[in-house]
Amino acid sequence: MADDMPARADEAAEGQLADGAPGAADGSVDAEASDDLATLDFAREAAAAIAAQVAHRVVGQHDVIELLLTALFANGHALSIGVPGLAKTLLISTLAETMRLNFGRIQFTPDMMPSDVTGTEVLEEDRATGRRHFRFVRGPVFTHILLADELNRTPPKTQAALLQAMQERRVTAGGQTHELEAPFLVLATQNPIEQHGTYPLPEAQLDRFMLAIHVEYPDYDDELEIVRRMTGAELPPVEPVLDRAGVLRIQALVRSVPFADHVLAYAVRLVRASRPDDPLCPAELRPMISFGASPRASQWLVLGAKARAVVTGRSTVTLDDIRHLAVPTLAHRLVPSFQAEAEGLDARAMVRRLLDEIRAEVGR
Repeated sequence: MADDMPARADEAAEGQLADGAPGAADGSVDAEASDDLATLDFAREAAAAIAAQVAHRVVGQHDVIELLLTALFANGHALSIGVPGLAKTLLISTLAETMRLNFGRIQFTPDMMPSDVTGTEVLEEDRATGRRHFRFVRGPVFTHILLADELNRTPPKTQAALLQAMQERRVTAGGQTHELEAPFLVLATQNPIEQHGTYPLPEAQLDRFMLAIHVEYPDYDDELEIVRRMTGAELPPVEPVLDRAGVLRIQALVRSVPFADHVLAYAVRLVRASRPDDPLCPAELRPMISFGASPRASQWLVLGAKARAVVTGRSTVTLDDIRHLAVPTLAHRLVPSFQAEAEGLDARAMVRRLLDEIRAEVGR
């Protein structure tokens, strides 16, 4: 009977989305639920079409594409970690092209200033009147999808300028506030190999990223196909299958996706278990963790699970959605202790151990 409880809770939540609030007699509720279901089908078909178009240019990386769409539809940002040459730029630019979104790229360097990112005011003179005035010239951050390449190579003040724009979705210059048009997704990259002359992002800034996506080497068959495509004729074109209005429509739906109480409790329990001073943290992991994930991680974990449910065409969030997103949501928020580093235990391995512990406790 215990095994049937999650299914019944999920079915009840799904019925709530499909049929409206229990006991509601207002026809507007049914119409709203019908619109939600139509948007759900629209989101599932759009995600599948986007993945198919991206596959024309990018071989493999299916999990990376799904995580990027999850971050976009949840209205978050992502941090990409991987060695050079894994098509991160091609992937994110193609993703923007399939959705008719503006794409921008910043190659961060040690000499960059905050105004190189956000924009600057220039003094102009009106030739007719001779009067001078300042005009704000927008920086590359004014776009829909931004690739912040090697963010850890630029000084902290420039990093902070970008991260402030990410959080507040606006830029202030000369006493004027300039809004960033939605949707706005930042994919920041870090090169894990070369650390000389870099400025590692502090934990408080890493926490601003919804997901940390590790891009791995392709397998043998995928690499064969990559070499075949990239050394042949020009890359095939991609067709736009979504637009800005469609993205905003899906983002609005994600917020309205219901979830059962046991799913919410599982997500919060998992995050709390990452904190070494919390009673939920497994005893064997407490010496391995210096600092755990904040409540912001709980929020992003649930929002990401909602977005993943929408992308896969489901009207409810399941425990598998939480488990699937646990590592990319939590790992970059954990600070391993010296003991963990000495034993070669990284943050991703610790999150996997937390998943095993919590799975064993709840028996699901």
